[in-house]
Amino acid sequence: MSTATKSNHIGRKISRIRELRDMKQEALAQALGTNQQAISILENSETIDDEKLSQVAKALGVSAEAIKNFTEENMINYFNTFYDNSVANGINNPVNCTFNPLDKVVELYERMLQTEKEKVEYLEKLLKEK
Repeated sequence: MSTATKSNHIGRKISRIRELRDMKQEALAQALGTNQQAISILENSETIDDEKLSQVAKALGVSAEAIKNFTEENMINYFNTFYDNSVANGINNPVNCTFNPLDKVVELYERMLQTEKEKVEYLEKLLKEK
């Protein structure tokens, strides 16, 4: 059984980050002052010089190091951490209300009913004037 190491294909990493940022090749090309074909070639390149990498990183809104160190596993860990923190902060936990929600619904209904009664009275008044 061989354990082949994954290549450090910078172009694929750029492509994946661009996709995660919901950015099309055309948008990245425009940000870099080039065309879509150049971005396609860039994303198929295994290596990219540091100056070009920093330009791409700036256009993507990330650091050059983030591109170099990007892995799908890191993204999964990031999103899991985000989810774990949101649960800990009460986003997915039941919230203890200091009021009865049913009372609020009844209150809103009564206000809506009162508004409708006022509309009816106003319309009846208009009809009597004619």
